[in-house]
Order: sequence, then C-alpha cells, then structure tokens
Amino acid sequence: MMDWKNIAIFAGGTLLGSAGFKLLASQDARKVYTHATAAALRCRDSVMTTVTQVQEAAGDILADAKEINETRAAAAETVEDAAGEA
Repeated sequence: MMDWKNIAIFAGGTLLGSAGFKLLASQDARKVYTHATAAALRCRDSVMTTVTQVQEAAGDILADAKEINETRAAAAETVEDAAGEA
C-alpha cells in the first residue's frame, strides 16, 4: 500500500521547486542580483580604500619607530665611546 502523504509531500515539493526556479530565473530577479552585486562591489571598494589608508599609516608608524631606534642606538654608542675613552 502506498503512503499518500509522502507522495503528496513529494509532488508539492516538486511543484514548489519548479515555481521557485522560474522565480529565481525571472527578469526581476536578475535585476535584484545585479543591484546586490553592484552594492557588494561598492562595499569592496570602500573597504579597500580603508585598508590602503591603514597600511599607509602603519608604514609611517614603522618608519618613525625605526628612526627612534636608530637615534637611541647612536646615542648609546656615543655614551659607550665616551666611557671607553675615560
């Protein structure tokens, strides 16, 4: 004996799947996908601009830190040279 409930569920799922596929392939859906993709690309551009600014700032900080360390190393050499001569 067949279980009519399972058959009905299968048939309903098939119909909904077919209707869903038609809906997703419609011209209106394409417009939605296009606008969503355009928004994602704008978001990516904004994020990349921010990332570039952060990288530039980090590069400036690194250069300043290296300069500070070089100045301290030069000062330490001067103190060591003065102590060695005395």
